[in-house]
Amino acid sequence: MIQLKLSPVRLGVLLCGGLLVPSLPAAEPVEATATVPQAQTEDAHPFTHLAYIPANSELGTIRFEGIKRVNVPARIEHVADAHFCAELAFSDPGGSLFCPYTRTESVTAAYAVTYSFTGQPMASDEFASRRFALEVYFRPDELAPEVLQAVSARKPDRTEMAGYFAVKTYREPVHRVVIDSARSSLCPGSYRDGVWTHNDQSCQDDIHYTAITTPSDSVTVRVDSVPISAKRRRARPQFHDSNALLLR
Repeated sequence: MIQLKLSPVRLGVLLCGGLLVPSLPAAEPVEATATVPQAQTEDAHPFTHLAYIPANSELGTIRFEGIKRVNVPARIEHVADAHFCAELAFSDPGGSLFCPYTRTESVTAAYAVTYSFTGQPMASDEFASRRFALEVYFRPDELAPEVLQAVSARKPDRTEMAGYFAVKTYREPVHRVVIDSARSSLCPGSYRDGVWTHNDQSCQDDIHYTAITTPSDSVTVRVDSVPISAKRRRARPQFHDSNALLLR
C-alpha cells in the first residue's frame, strides 16, 4: 500500500475539494487626506502700453486700425492642485501647460488700441498671411475727453483717431550665454535616430562658454497718448523708429 504524507494545508484542500484561502487580518481604516489647491494671485499689469513683434517685421507698415472699450484682466490667479496635476501627469507623461492653471480673478475697464503691421508669414498658416495685429491698453483716465467722446461715436474717423497716439519702436539689447567657438573643441559626429552620436566614442567635447550682448529677437512697440495741444500742432500721426540709433 502506498501511503501519502499530506501536510495540514494539503489535507484541507483535499477535504474541501477546492482552494484553501488562509484568513487575513482585517484591513485597518485609512484616513483620506484631501489636498488643498495652492493659489497665488498677482497683478496682470495690462497698462504698460507695450507690445512685442518679431524683429523681421516691416516697421514702416505699422498702421492704426481702431480703438474700442473692453474689459481686461486686472488680477490673475495661479492655482496648483496637487491631485489635479497628478492626474494630468498620469494621463500625459509629457506634461501639460494647464498644470498649474491660471484664471482671471478680476477685470477692469480699458480702451484697446489696435495697430496692424506686415511681417513674415507663419509656417502653420496655409494662407501665408503677412498682415498681423497688436494691441495695447489704456485706462480711461489716461485718455483726453476728446478721445473718449470720439470713441463713443458710431463711426469715428480713423485718421483723426490715429493722431491722438504716437508710436515708437526699439530693440532692447539682451545678454546671452553662447559657446565660445574659439576656445571650444567639438568631436565630429552625425545624427543617428535623432541623437547626435560621435564618430569616435572615446572623443570628449571640450566646451567653453562666453557672454555676449545682442539685439533682442523682438521689437518693442510703445504707444503713447498725445496731448491735445501737441496734436493740434501737427498735421499727421507721429512715428519714431529708434532701431538705427540702437544698432549703430
